[in-house]
Amino acid sequence: MIGWNGTLLTDKDAVIPVGDHGFLYGLSLFETMRTYKGQPFRLEQHLERLHEGCRALGIKLSLEAEPLRMHIQEVMHANRLEEAYIRLTVSAGEQGVGLPTGDYLAPTVIVLTKPLPDLPSSLYEQGKPLQLLRIRRNTPEGEIRFKSGHYMNNILAKRELMQYESAKLGAEGLLFTAEGDAAEGIVSNIFAISEHTLFTPPIHTGILPGITRAVTIEIAKQLGIPVVERTFGREMLLHECDELFITTSVQELVPITAVWDEANHLVQVGSGKAGPLTIRLLEAYRSIAWKEAQVDENR
Repeated sequence: MIGWNGTLLTDKDAVIPVGDHGFLYGLSLFETMRTYKGQPFRLEQHLERLHEGCRALGIKLSLEAEPLRMHIQEVMHANRLEEAYIRLTVSAGEQGVGLPTGDYLAPTVIVLTKPLPDLPSSLYEQGKPLQLLRIRRNTPEGEIRFKSGHYMNNILAKRELMQYESAKLGAEGLLFTAEGDAAEGIVSNIFAISEHTLFTPPIHTGILPGITRAVTIEIAKQLGIPVVERTFGREMLLHECDELFITTSVQELVPITAVWDEANHLVQVGSGKAGPLTIRLLEAYRSIAWKEAQVDENR
């Protein structure tokens, strides 16, 4: 069952018209979230990012957090899910063939849910590899990258990743900018730790302003861990960092314990296991997520 403009439909009945610009021109935006205690984490921040993108694209959208929270739970219940991966998608709507001449007044809002992936505790202890990719991160659509349905750059990166031996080990692929600076993973943001300081690429490199990235920075500052948003390249990843980790809404903070370059050379990160600051940040992240879920549950 799928959430479709606030109602429930079967996946066979949920159909985008051929004249929808989400289909014709990739004019769609989406947010991915996961639940804790059945509550989508940081729903308000996801909605803020979604609305900002819609305003820039002329998509008239007004979603309020509480009705949407109830609708998400309705979709989860229809699919017999207590916890879920959630994808909230907005497709611009019909305007026929040709670039838009005005605003999109009737977008389609879709809620897709599926079970959370089975993420073993060993992933957060032993970590996973990072594969450096040759394909470059494209520049964003505007001043700031949208989380848009136009995912061709990511798909090409995933196709490259699958050619490496590291893919068999569950590696995430890392894209660099045209200038050679670390940008982001195929589906993640990246953080490096060196001398007890947290480094992450700045938004102006064209990365997605990830919600989990923002929460991680927020937590690090609360814990008194210095945070520096600046560009860095291969040397930091291969030789200069003590710890590495990636962030995603569904997987939270995942330690990177090995880096593979494009020639299949392997470099171990730190001890080869999750580092102490990564573990501390992950524990704090989960603590906040569960506490906020308890508050949302009691609303």
